[in-house]
Amino acid sequence: MRQGLILAGLGLLAVGIAWPWLGRLGLGHLPGDFRLRRPGFTFYVPLGSSLLVSVVLTLLLWLFRR
Repeated sequence: MRQGLILAGLGLLAVGIAWPWLGRLGLGHLPGDFRLRRPGFTFYVPLGSSLLVSVVLTLLLWLFRR
């Protein structure tokens, strides 16, 4: 359990450091990402980006377990 939390923390740290470069990949601007803007209100649902990240992480974890 302890090692899993440490790895998760290191992974979040790596993503946080790499965030400026990850933003250039287009995440957040994919088809299926919904954004509703009104004066004084913005509602954002990154459905397409979430699905893409989920598929990529699932494949990576599947490959590492083999």
